[in-house]
Amino acid sequence: MGNTKSGAVSKEILEDLKLNTKFTETEIVQWYENFKRQCPTGRITKEEFQGIYSKFFPESDAQTYAQHVFRSFDTNDDGTLDFKEYIIALHMTSTGKTTRKLEWAFSLFDVDKNGYITKSEVKEICTAIFKLIPKDEVNELPDDENSADKRADKLWNFFDKGDNDRVAEGEFIQGVLDNEEALRLIQYQPGK
Repeated sequence: MGNTKSGAVSKEILEDLKLNTKFTETEIVQWYENFKRQCPTGRITKEEFQGIYSKFFPESDAQTYAQHVFRSFDTNDDGTLDFKEYIIALHMTSTGKTTRKLEWAFSLFDVDKNGYITKSEVKEICTAIFKLIPKDEVNELPDDENSADKRADKLWNFFDKGDNDRVAEGEFIQGVLDNEEALRLIQYQPGK
């Protein structure tokens, strides 16, 4: 009676996703059917992901940020996202708990995947985030965050670290949880 026929999501992946996301079995199955239609190979490449991601930010340059998002979810480093990685990405960026989202955010900022974030990595991700912000919205930003470098400096200062120091995951999560301003700086929410 299980999902053993070809083309259906495996019972193992289904149970894992039900346990680790807020999606229902019906939602997961629907997502899977759509994923298979869009990605018949069962995998999505970085370029395909960038194309999809760019549709969410038509007024901006989302390519660089999409590359970093892709990297953070390509957990097995094979250059593609399978269905499970894709659904985890969807869950983490849309409905995940704050702490889990911050764990993901840490992996986004940890560009070299060494378990720490440096100021240069913060600048790299802030630059990618900044490219998402339409020009007219940039003009409305406060003076201390109206450029990628200023935004990165402001965020880095919340961690009370020197330019050559590094931030561990726990410090990052706590620092952002303790300061709503930092939480706002690590993301871009398009204006309504």
